[in-house]
Amino acid sequence: MGQIKFDLPGEEILSPGHFACPGCGATLTMRYVLKALGRKTIVVIPACCWSVIDGPVPYSAAGVPVFHTAFESAASTASGIKAGLEIQGDHETTVVAFAGDGGTFDIGLQALSGAAERNEDFIYVCYDNEAYMNTGIQRSSATPFWAWTTTTPTESPKAEKKKNIVEILAAHRIPYLATASVAYPDDMIAKIQRAKEIKGTRFIHVFSPCPPGWKFEPEDSIKISRMAVESRIFPLFEVFNGRDYKLTREPAGTPVRDYLKSQGRFRHLKESDIQQIQSNVDEEWERLKGKLTFQVESRGKSHLHGVVDPERNPPMRRAIRK
Repeated sequence: MGQIKFDLPGEEILSPGHFACPGCGATLTMRYVLKALGRKTIVVIPACCWSVIDGPVPYSAAGVPVFHTAFESAASTASGIKAGLEIQGDHETTVVAFAGDGGTFDIGLQALSGAAERNEDFIYVCYDNEAYMNTGIQRSSATPFWAWTTTTPTESPKAEKKKNIVEILAAHRIPYLATASVAYPDDMIAKIQRAKEIKGTRFIHVFSPCPPGWKFEPEDSIKISRMAVESRIFPLFEVFNGRDYKLTREPAGTPVRDYLKSQGRFRHLKESDIQQIQSNVDEEWERLKGKLTFQVESRGKSHLHGVVDPERNPPMRRAIRK
């Protein structure tokens, strides 16, 4: 079968001249999110790399209204902004909470869980660079097993597995969540556009490489992102209503060794360590396969035609008092 042609939206909403590092996955993520959603969007940014990338007040690279908020409150702030828009009669503007893994997996998890339980109507995008990069590359619960950070040095790398944030959000039975990668912009933009059409809490978990934090050359960001997907370290899939799982790209199943060897944060690993990580990845892949409701027909072909059950995607339960 021929390859599906996907035309990326042409308008560039994100401006050049921002403060991101070269090769920054978080900046590519913002670029694609804005392309997918358009200018009728409000972005909520807690303390994270993007607090700096956006530029100094009163300047902003985002090209849409941005509300900077405290580290722990991206989801609650997004909930409030959406409620205010609805009171004003604006039911078209998309509200996006845009946060790193520290403000999602750790510090902001309580607010996110609360918003998801209430099925608040906004999109939450987590750009996951697997550590607290903005404050000096400290370990987060998104940091991978046996990775180096400044708080998990090579003599004692992180001994715990990465928190499975997707399963946590799936347990809330939100209408839609998905994983995405900057190496596959067609897949990411299709998922963001799908999320835009759904009411309720939507969560997008984006693999977001960080050259200085992961210790690799900036020009290798996309290559490393592809290796993460193809090695099954970061598979691409969707979850509807916390129940129906759908793979959107069949990974090649390449060994994790090349991925690990491409980054200085794993330079200390021995062969036995690599084999242990491979075993962990294989175990998680088998667990995911057991949950799949839909399958892709062939490797590399994305099928993005699932239907959200309206009975399991109720409207927001907040009562608006007039």
